[in-house]
Amino acid sequence: MSMDAKFEDGGEVPLNLGALDVEDLQVLSSLAQDAVFPVTEMKWMPADRRFALLVNRFRWEDVDAAKQRGRAVERVQSLLVIDNVMNVASQGVDRSDKDVILSLLSVSFKEGEDASGEVLLTLAGDGALRLSVEALDVTLKDVTKPYVAPSKQVPDHGA
Repeated sequence: MSMDAKFEDGGEVPLNLGALDVEDLQVLSSLAQDAVFPVTEMKWMPADRRFALLVNRFRWEDVDAAKQRGRAVERVQSLLVIDNVMNVASQGVDRSDKDVILSLLSVSFKEGEDASGEVLLTLAGDGALRLSVEALDVTLKDVTKPYVAPSKQVPDHGA
């Protein structure tokens, strides 16, 4: 008797997601939650109308499999890229302190006129980045192999 294949039986592949609407962005935001990055890993390229972060993302999509297999939870380096950026503003982010590590809580979108609006990157400790965009276009792409999360624990949100 043969059994159906399960998702867990498939080979792991890097995450590569795009968000062109609010619903997609909610999924992307949940997978980027608790990503950490040095302040030096933020880059705005005005000529390309692109803002990018190189983050160490907690692999939320792998938590259940890690528990089932009795292995440590993981992180992976990922690029979070926002396109169509016309302006960037920040609050509570000291870019002069090159040793600062930031933690991403969420990515959201406030719609404006037509397709324009603002992408809001909410950071732990009352920090935030606000990106004025012509249209919503956000990608999250894993760029390294996963590694054991230094804490070896699932992030705790006090719930």
